[in-house]
This record gives sequence, C-alpha cells and structure tokens, in this order.
Amino acid sequence: MKALVTGANGFTGSYLTKHLLEKGYDVRVLVRKSSNLSTLKGLDVEYFYGDLGKDKDLHGAAEGIDVVFHIAALFRAEDVPKQAFWDVNLDGTRKILQEAKRAGVQRFVHCSTVGVQGEIDHPPAKEDAPYKPGDYYQESKTDGEKLALEFFASENLPGCVVRPVGIYGPGDDRFLKIFKFINNGKFRMIGSGKVLYHLTFVEDLVAGIALAGEKDAALGEIFTIGGEGYLTLGELVEKIAGVLRKSVPATKIPVWPVWFAGLLCEIICRPFGISPPIYRRRVDFFIKDRAFDISKAKKLLGYQPKVALEEGLTRTAVWYKEQGLLD
Repeated sequence: MKALVTGANGFTGSYLTKHLLEKGYDVRVLVRKSSNLSTLKGLDVEYFYGDLGKDKDLHGAAEGIDVVFHIAALFRAEDVPKQAFWDVNLDGTRKILQEAKRAGVQRFVHCSTVGVQGEIDHPPAKEDAPYKPGDYYQESKTDGEKLALEFFASENLPGCVVRPVGIYGPGDDRFLKIFKFINNGKFRMIGSGKVLYHLTFVEDLVAGIALAGEKDAALGEIFTIGGEGYLTLGELVEKIAGVLRKSVPATKIPVWPVWFAGLLCEIICRPFGISPPIYRRRVDFFIKDRAFDISKAKKLLGYQPKVALEEGLTRTAVWYKEQGLLD
C-alpha cells in the first residue's frame, strides 16, 4: 500500500508517517517547502511539495497513491487573518479531495476535530452530537468536514472522517504551558476545575487513524478517536503534578474577570497584529466540558487505546525535561 500524508511534518502527521512506515506502507508526504521538516529527518519517504492554502491545485500529489490521510490544517493561529483558516481547512481540503478523485485513490481519511461539536452539553458525546463550533478554527474545520462527507457521497470517493480528542505526547507543545506552570508553581485553576477533559496519547491516535484507512466498515462514517475514559480538569492537574512531583496551590481564580480581560486584550492587540497575552479561547479550556464516547471506533475499527493516562503524561513530562522546556 502506498499512502499520502498531508501535513506530515506536524505533530500528528509525523507520528502517523512513522506508524505507517512501521506497518510496511510506502509513504509520500505533502509538505510546504518553507516548513520545518526536522520531524521527518532520516525517514524513508517521498516528498511532494505543495501549499494547500495558496496553490491553485495539487496535481500529481496523489498519483499512484492507494490511501490519502489528510492531516494538514491551520490550527488556532492568532496572528493570521480569519480567511486563512478557510483557505487551508476548507479550500485546501477541496483541492486534495479533487486530486484524490482524479488520481483514483482507493480510500481517503479526512482528519477533523472534536472541536466541531464545541462545548458538550450531555457528555460523553457521540459522533452524532450536533455541530456547535465555537471559534474560527472550529468553524473552518466544520466546513471542511462537511465538504469531505458531501464529496465522498457525491463523487463516489471511498472515505471517512476521524475526529481526534485532546492530542498529547512527546513533541507536543499545546499542553506544554500547563506542565510548565505546574512545574514552576505558577499554575492557578480558573473556575471550579470540575469540567470534564479527555486526552489521547498521540501513538494511540495514529493507530486509530491508520485503522480508518484500512477497515471497510469505516467507509462513509465519522469516528471519534480518543483515550480510554475522561476525568475532571482538577483531576488532570493533580495527575500532572504527581508526575512532576509538584504540589498545586488550592487557590482558584474566578472565570469571568479573566474572560473579559482576554476580550480586552484581543480588542487592543489584534488591530496591530500582536498575539494577545490572554485571550478568551484559553479560558474555554477551564470552563467547557470535553468528554467523548469512543465505542464506535472500538466496534467498527477494532480501535483500542494502549497507553494509560499516567504513562502518557510521564512520557510527555520526560520529553519536556529532556528538551529543557520546563525551566
């Protein structure tokens, strides 16, 4: 089998590329020439250079490919215009879908996000919970997911959608701030800490994504790919503190003063192209439930998370320490 992985130099994309190589796939990677490609160094892959957001088309990217794993996305950038999210996450998705159809690929796996469902009203959420995106990124990913599903149906392209949940692991920088703040004693809980949170170790995630590209039962479906179970944010903080052998202050900060401070920073900073020191999306982490049901992926894909939360957090913390990122 020959696979094309878009966004292969990113966190999830690089892990998926390595996983596919270990399974015996030949892998072509779609990356921008200007990207940092260090995560792919030394890997036996074929390079195809293209820009999902700027190139008119991606002709040739899927030539001779059996399965496309579309991982690339513009993720929560604060210093780009709103339209840039749609340029990559919608129009870029359309370009790679059209190229896959032209090249006659056998399977297309579109990587979306559980963020398309926004805050979960009745956790844990299943795949059929309503769309409720809460920011530009989530809105653009919702449009990209809907486009992929419509394209599969109208163009007879065999495909499916996967929605990752709270990805973490060595190489990730999204959760670095919480590890760092707990490590240096600066962490303070905003709100009650009772909201639900769900994590997925990156190696488990890419195993699930690969299964979605292999199982016939996946066709036309949406799958939430997550870790085994969820917990409260307060419990997660305590687990990270335990791994780091640190204590967490009991002081809690009220939510709304911080939220309004974030709004004010956004209003002041964005006209000048400055990334706000505080913004509302960061506060969402502390106040919105994120818990999901992964039983569909288990049943239809044979997906089974293997890395327990404590093990995953420990491996992540060790990597942060080795890189000197917690100082």
